[in-house]
Amino acid sequence: MSKPRTITQGRPTVLIAEDAVLVRMAIAAYLRDCGYRVVEAASSDEALLVLQHSAQPIDVLFCGVHVTGALDAFTLSQWTRKNRPQIKVILAGAPKSAAAAAGKLCEEGPHLAKPYEPHVVEDYIRRLLALQSIEGSS
Repeated sequence: MSKPRTITQGRPTVLIAEDAVLVRMAIAAYLRDCGYRVVEAASSDEALLVLQHSAQPIDVLFCGVHVTGALDAFTLSQWTRKNRPQIKVILAGAPKSAAAAAGKLCEEGPHLAKPYEPHVVEDYIRRLLALQSIEGSS
């Protein structure tokens, strides 16, 4: 595993929706070590509650494609993009063909194929937030 890089601006918040406890904990610990705020959700139901009711701003939703709950990962990502469009979404474990089949909204975001290392997740998040920062300043 690579050494965590510490972010230098602000402290973005990442919501991790992943039912695999060890995967969620490893990603969360690495992101915290990099300086991110992290909110963990063990199901899509928990993630949706956070998205609907948290006073804390969420910058990125990192969602395992096989997350359990009332909403599947694609539906949760579509809900997020529709209702909280400022939140960047990363689906983990989904091949692009499956995302394309789930509809155009899922095609627009990055997809991270498993297996992956925590530093790869952080790199995706950092690039998404940098892109958002560039788009917001134009």
